[in-house]
Amino acid sequence: MGRAVHLFFRFLDLLLAALLAAMAGMVFVNVVLRYAMNSGIAMSDELSRFAFVWLTFIGAVVAHHHRLHMGMETLVARFGRRGRLVLMGFSDLLILGGAVVLTVGTWKQLPINASMNAAVSGLSMAWVYGIGLFAGTGIALITLERLFRLLRGRITEAELAAFGGDMDHHAQERVE
Repeated sequence: MGRAVHLFFRFLDLLLAALLAAMAGMVFVNVVLRYAMNSGIAMSDELSRFAFVWLTFIGAVVAHHHRLHMGMETLVARFGRRGRLVLMGFSDLLILGGAVVLTVGTWKQLPINASMNAAVSGLSMAWVYGIGLFAGTGIALITLERLFRLLRGRITEAELAAFGGDMDHHAQERVE
């Protein structure tokens, strides 16, 4: 299971790189065309915006998996082990709530987006905004797994140290 998860997040890393390269390439070509030939590719603008939306939402899932989002380490660092565990659980519950709201909201909005098409490419807007389902579900699953491990007492000292802002400990864990 651990290897499958690792491969999945490796795939997401490659997908993020491809989306970023495609977005940069489309914008660069459009800038050159506008400057040199006083024209551009309208679909390029639209598709680069869509790539940016996907890049943002997929990146949020990957960042959550690696615990790279901002935290309040100044506050958390003042607590001992038990206090950090409680704050970690509270934080994960808030994250889970936000992920559920994102997923349910995207699900309810999906029929409306599916009935609309993008102006230039004609792509269904469900393909653009449906990425919220992936992001919300992905973040919820990651958070549920963390909460399960927290309740079972299986949070490692490295995770707890990273949650409290001990970045040296976190960096050492990533190297190993």
